[in-house]
Amino acid sequence: MSLRDDQLATLKAAGKDFDYYNIANLDGIDHLPYSLKVLVENLVRNIDGANITDEHVKTLLDWDPNAEPSHEIQFTPSRVIMQDFTGVPCIVDLATMRDAVKDLGGDPEVINPQVQSDMVIDHSVQIDKYGIADAVQQNMDIEYQRNGERYQFLRWGQQAFKNFRVVPPGTGIIHQVNIEYLAKVVMSKAEANGNTLAYLDSCVGTDSHTTTENGLGVLGWGVGGIEAEAAMLGQPISMLVPRVVGFKLTGSIPEGVTATDVVLTITDMLRKHGVVGKFVEFYGEGIASVPLANRATIGNMGPEFGSTCGIFPIDNVTLDYLRLTGRSEEQVALVEAYAKANKLWGDASDPDYVEPQYSEYEELDLGTVVPSIAGPKRPQDRILLSEAKSMFEKTVPAYETEKTVKDPVAVSTDFRGDFDIENGDVAIASITSCTNTSNPSVMIAAGLIARNAHAKGLKPKPWVKTSLAPGSQVVADYLKAAGLQDDLDALGYQLVGFGCATCIGNSGPLLPEISEAINANDLTVTAVLSGNRNFEGRISPDVKMNYLASPPLVIAYALAGTMDFDFETQPLGTDADGNDVYLKDIWPTNAEVAAVVDGSVNREMFLKDYASVFDGDHRWKGLDVPEGELFAWNDKSTYVRKQTFFDGMKATPDPVADIHGARVLALLGDSVTTDHISPAGAFKASSPAGKYLTERGVEPKNFNSYGSRRGNHEIMVRGTFGNIRLRNQLLASVGEEVTPGGFTYDFLAKKPTTIFEASRDYIDNKVPLVVLAGKEYGTGSSRDWAAKGTVMLGVKAVITESFERIHRSNLIGMGVLPLQFPAGESYESLGLNGTETYDIAGVEKLNEGVTPKTVHVTATHEDGSKTEFDAVVRIDTPGEADYYRNGGILQYVLRNLMK
Repeated sequence: MSLRDDQLATLKAAGKDFDYYNIANLDGIDHLPYSLKVLVENLVRNIDGANITDEHVKTLLDWDPNAEPSHEIQFTPSRVIMQDFTGVPCIVDLATMRDAVKDLGGDPEVINPQVQSDMVIDHSVQIDKYGIADAVQQNMDIEYQRNGERYQFLRWGQQAFKNFRVVPPGTGIIHQVNIEYLAKVVMSKAEANGNTLAYLDSCVGTDSHTTTENGLGVLGWGVGGIEAEAAMLGQPISMLVPRVVGFKLTGSIPEGVTATDVVLTITDMLRKHGVVGKFVEFYGEGIASVPLANRATIGNMGPEFGSTCGIFPIDNVTLDYLRLTGRSEEQVALVEAYAKANKLWGDASDPDYVEPQYSEYEELDLGTVVPSIAGPKRPQDRILLSEAKSMFEKTVPAYETEKTVKDPVAVSTDFRGDFDIENGDVAIASITSCTNTSNPSVMIAAGLIARNAHAKGLKPKPWVKTSLAPGSQVVADYLKAAGLQDDLDALGYQLVGFGCATCIGNSGPLLPEISEAINANDLTVTAVLSGNRNFEGRISPDVKMNYLASPPLVIAYALAGTMDFDFETQPLGTDADGNDVYLKDIWPTNAEVAAVVDGSVNREMFLKDYASVFDGDHRWKGLDVPEGELFAWNDKSTYVRKQTFFDGMKATPDPVADIHGARVLALLGDSVTTDHISPAGAFKASSPAGKYLTERGVEPKNFNSYGSRRGNHEIMVRGTFGNIRLRNQLLASVGEEVTPGGFTYDFLAKKPTTIFEASRDYIDNKVPLVVLAGKEYGTGSSRDWAAKGTVMLGVKAVITESFERIHRSNLIGMGVLPLQFPAGESYESLGLNGTETYDIAGVEKLNEGVTPKTVHVTATHEDGSKTEFDAVVRIDTPGEADYYRNGGILQYVLRNLMK
């Protein structure tokens, strides 16, 4: 008998009996953090005697808060969630795997998601039309014209694969649909014996902000598409038991402060504390006063803290939210009964409550939070609103060049009239993204600012592109119910779509006259958005500096029209009587916001909007969908193409080999993001991807974005390292100008060229490649193409000072070796500049079933001298070693399924 058998018990909830795995009586459970109790239940329920044993559970119960992570466990998520940018390549891979299984003589039907897998199509809506009444309908029409091939493919997948559902375009943002509808907190399923099993909801997603669900008490985080596919196919996720940071919240938010200000403050604190690879858990009596929307806003920013998750326990706040969002009373009763029976109830005022032990501690008195923004290129770079003008003035010179015109530039447009623009002007002010549009308090605050500004005759400046892209249709309902949408419309904040939009880089084009003036005069204009990502080059190719702000502050900056503005001393304009109007004159009180939220957000809205969540509109239903278990690939498609990863794949993998004579493809600095490696936004006709499409008769206006074309590996490999803000220092090492973008030096052809073209030359001549970089390589979105593109360029190893968690595991998942310079060393300290050739010895030990702690790297300089060092092998678990030996995680899974 195993623990799995011993702990099976019966739970009564809402008049029904459920089987469940009782963890409440296990020795050591009481003082574990909530998040680790979730992992205990997950392990007990999935004990199989091989991958997961009683011993694994005991190790977790014996968790030492002070220990460094060293124990490997297997986490088996209950669900997988995807958005369409990252999800399309997942389904392309599954469809290709079906073909590969057939080629190897197997049954293609073995390839199916083994757990519930949902895709929410939210990343493809682009803001082409704005500031007009029917912007949302026009943008959706354009979205379907652009993405018809992808949507046909996804509809095929919806009917071809079991356990796979699609939420069609125009419904909402993945994370909001997840917390408002898909997440169960406690799940149930019928068993073979006729009973019903209740078990904890847990969910990984192909978007790094999957952590939004942590606000509901659902454990999960963003994984690369590669890991997600493995989880869909029933593979557990290998992980080390983490350190857990306890974050105590006390006090209450003061007047004039928003949930966005709180989350930017927490992000700043935790970045300074250092939480990469750790769990963060919020606790204490203070969390009872944190509304669930605020919890979700905080959880959403987990990737910006750098932590794996940022979770709240289940309590009465959770139950109230489940009721509000239309979950049944039976489901709410099951969540409460289950949480209390398994010591997962997080009410600190309960007499039976035991305060968990944590590895590290942080504390924030919410009463000390002040209004803030973050930028101009990282979400953790918080700026006090009171210091925003002076910080902007200090920062902007770094973005100006000798070509930058300092005087105002005249612009004439049909849409917005004539005006001057200059450095610092706000070109985009967008209310968008999952961080804030899931939160009624900040959305209502934005509506009230719009009402007050409209009443005083204020308008955004004509050069500002304004847009409102909420996270779900419920937001549109309550803004309308509160009478605030009319005021937002009056300020140019008409609905433009329900989706990620500006935050993912789909801000759409600026007016051509504005774009031309910016580029001709090298102006440094800015964007302000209520999102969570503001990396360089992400929001718009015309905008150099991007700032995160709360929805009401987004409108305030649209009214100001420039980042070079002090809201305390400068008026936003004048009212009808000629009086100056300051931000404080139009900012609503907390009580006003709360009253409108209470009076306009109700359960019926959620029930109505989610009643037919998987059905879609006439556009979705009208798509022409191919049938059959195998997809009928179209060689002429520029959106969806059969992957090449499984070409020539054998039933048994070849041994892994040491690396000889490698050349450096890119020499990069610190904080290289997945946006730098695999951009999601627009690209030019002169780029390798643009040339590929032009050769196939696609006009630049129909290029769409890299993100929308992730189902076509030919586009994506050409875009890898193609971000317009990337600076490859290898060019400087050979005496060439460092041209921003996807450029390198080809040592075979002895000339500068694009990274893609150089990679083809190296591959043709069988020369392996390496990438050298600094600290925090691969931060940002959990973007599988950042790893897929890397391997398709012929890169065998990436050597850095440190890696971001998801990108490191994605590189292994694609068969690329992640290595770190010895502690305290960098390529600069070792005297390397990328002109060397590299030999990496010791990799072959993996063939013996051993993962070496280090491998020996020899860099041979052009004069024949050598620099040698031992690089740390960042294959952290035995499971990852299996993936690497198989050439990747998908090959490993496919071979196992074939067995």
